[in-house]
Amino acid sequence: MGSKNTVRPPRLAPASRVALVAPAGPLGERDDLTRGIELCEALGWVAAPGIHTLERQGYLAGADAARLEDLNTALRDPTIDAVWCLRGGYGITRILSRVDFEALARWPKPVIGFSDITALLLAVHQRTGLVTFHGPMARAPLTRFSHEHLLEVLTRVEPAGSLGRLPPPEGVLVPRAPRITAIHGGSAEGPLLGGNLTLLLALAGTPFFPDLDGALLFLEDVGEDLYRVDRLLAQLQMMGALEKLAGVIIGQFTEMKKGTSDGALAFDEVLFSYFGPLQIPVSYGFPIGHVEEQWTLPVGVRARLDADAGEVELLEGAVG
Repeated sequence: MGSKNTVRPPRLAPASRVALVAPAGPLGERDDLTRGIELCEALGWVAAPGIHTLERQGYLAGADAARLEDLNTALRDPTIDAVWCLRGGYGITRILSRVDFEALARWPKPVIGFSDITALLLAVHQRTGLVTFHGPMARAPLTRFSHEHLLEVLTRVEPAGSLGRLPPPEGVLVPRAPRITAIHGGSAEGPLLGGNLTLLLALAGTPFFPDLDGALLFLEDVGEDLYRVDRLLAQLQMMGALEKLAGVIIGQFTEMKKGTSDGALAFDEVLFSYFGPLQIPVSYGFPIGHVEEQWTLPVGVRARLDADAGEVELLEGAVG
């Protein structure tokens, strides 16, 4: 069952009901949920926490059945306007095959999160064509930059246009933060697809792996040593998944160790070895991933990458 025509969920408005769920890893403390509720209220939305949100089973936010119940309950409820994940961690792939995609196709709504939630975002889009949102978790405080991007993408029907750069720290002129560097210059257009590199590869060989032909692939990760990132990119290459990309948008690979006892490589060397020969626009350093200042990227929406300028422009609205 492949991807369908792109479907835009209704935009969020004041008093929208937002389900708060933890479908993967557990919350660190009860205050994580409190912050999520307060964040919804600050954005003018009404929080609707899942009944199992605070449960814990080892490194999971409760048993598979409990996490799935909270998620599917939100998807099946026509009065819920969005589903916002509280954290990533690990656990989505354990329940992914039992997610009620048909309910989400019947009652389209934004699904928001990143990291482990990548698997859910891509699976939803692949199964239903629905635009999903790679953006901040509900439990984390939002910086002004992240807040503006989230609201812009989720509430504006018209194309948001250029996603913009992070402003430099006060009094600092160079380098820009983050510093965006071209691996190969040029411009390209295509649907935004991707997310966490490890979770993208976790979908390989399943019905949920995205069709990347003509796509702008965006990637991020955390806590993966460079040789592991190298191995994951090699797997994408061997799968043939890189052959027909329109362009590549590399976000932040945080907490990365670049060397082993056998030696070290630079991150840009590894990126160039896989993406340079493709002769397509590729830049790295974008505000995507496990960082406080981050974009909200609508998965499945057409965008334009200017690799030389280090800019991404949304060509379509993400909500209807």
